[in-house]
Amino acid sequence: MACALLRSALRRKPPLPPAGADRRRYSHRSGALERAIAAFRSVSGDEGVSLGEAVREQHGRDESVHKCRPPDVVVFPRCVEEVSALAKICHQYQLPIIPFGTGTGLEGGVGALKGGVCFSLRNMDEVLDLHQEDFDVTVEPGVTRKALNSYLRGTGLWFPIDPGADASLCGMAATSASGTNAVRYGTMRENVLNLEVVLADGSVFHTAGRARRPRKTSAGYNLTNLFVGSEGTLGILTKATLRLYGIPESMVSAVCSFPSIRAAVDSTVQVLQTGVPIARIEFLDDVMIGACNRFNSLSYPVTPTLFLEFHGSSKSLEEQVSVTEEITRQNGGADFAWAEDEETRARLWKARHDAWYAAQALRPGCKAYSTDVCVPLSCLAQIIVETKEDLMRNNLTGPIAGHVGDGNFHCIMILDPDDPDEVQRVHEFTERLARRALAMDGTCTGEHGVGLGKRTLLREELGPQTMEVMQGLKATLDPKNLMNPGKVL
Repeated sequence: MACALLRSALRRKPPLPPAGADRRRYSHRSGALERAIAAFRSVSGDEGVSLGEAVREQHGRDESVHKCRPPDVVVFPRCVEEVSALAKICHQYQLPIIPFGTGTGLEGGVGALKGGVCFSLRNMDEVLDLHQEDFDVTVEPGVTRKALNSYLRGTGLWFPIDPGADASLCGMAATSASGTNAVRYGTMRENVLNLEVVLADGSVFHTAGRARRPRKTSAGYNLTNLFVGSEGTLGILTKATLRLYGIPESMVSAVCSFPSIRAAVDSTVQVLQTGVPIARIEFLDDVMIGACNRFNSLSYPVTPTLFLEFHGSSKSLEEQVSVTEEITRQNGGADFAWAEDEETRARLWKARHDAWYAAQALRPGCKAYSTDVCVPLSCLAQIIVETKEDLMRNNLTGPIAGHVGDGNFHCIMILDPDDPDEVQRVHEFTERLARRALAMDGTCTGEHGVGLGKRTLLREELGPQTMEVMQGLKATLDPKNLMNPGKVL
């Protein structure tokens, strides 16, 4: 009802700033902020605007190691009309806009570096349109991955992109997230059909056209993929139309140990080369397996290990498992175990699911930071071996877990944030790791995004001409640099 009334009210312009206010930089805006807050309350009510310190701090940090940078104010819009109205006020008063989903990001993407206004989108949590026969759904930005799959229960459909955390789906789109299922189902980039976006000036548009949801298109520029991975620097994602999949008839999980990293990676490549439609193929190094054994009272051999999952019909799964088991045996794999019932599958995968917590338990009281490089598959074994040597040489704790089917792996760095020497050594290590990946024609981030920490690396990865094109796009869509300033570029 409130949003319906707002649609009518928005025909009147919100209060204009005083003459000359547009020329102010947003670093000198105390008076403008006060007037803007009054305008925010006229749009979202008192309950939709918060100046509380605890609320602001909650919205100034994510799960990364970057320090909290709270916004000046947090607003809680309930619909796209409110988002648009609030954005127009920010645009008029030149206040930075920082979109916020669930705060599960890993690269400092929600910190308010220049203060400003955090748009917390949690109240926009409706699943709007489900088309079962078309395998697609449209959601608001507050809908999380788990909430969507709970909504889909009983339809025979699911959304398989799983970054681990119960992130918001528009937040996942904003960072081009993926996870363990990407080898079979792709990343967010391949699974977003359309986006509704509110730009910095409050205008609203749809990247593929209003209500369009074809399975494929060659019409015009691919604006959808421009905004997937934009990390809130180009606009606020207020709706996402997503591709859905049929729930597999059966699932089988397997685990296998290997004598070396090379043997595990070679098995991965050969499984993919044979055309086995593997759903998940995850790698844990010996340090991580040892940590998981201690954390969960397991007894896996402390060697490089693959965790696998197969989706399909019962008949097709028999062949997939048979082919994979033969490949792993040829590469020295041992202790190949597999299971089809849900309880046993969960037990087999427990080590991988709890890897983050198992790594943290290696040094109680310390913090964890995850690296995120991705390289061509042919380079994967080499970079993991070189990375492990680097860790040992510098006396760092960083067990490795990877989505090896994509060439993407993570060192879960465990460090004491109060030890400046260790913090510096970890920083230098992560820089070396990223540049090692770039030297192998890879990327500094496979799925976490650029955020704050990888802006220099992004410039090295893309080069000056590509960066100029990106900066030109940013300047066209957000000429006042209000959208999540200081991130990505």
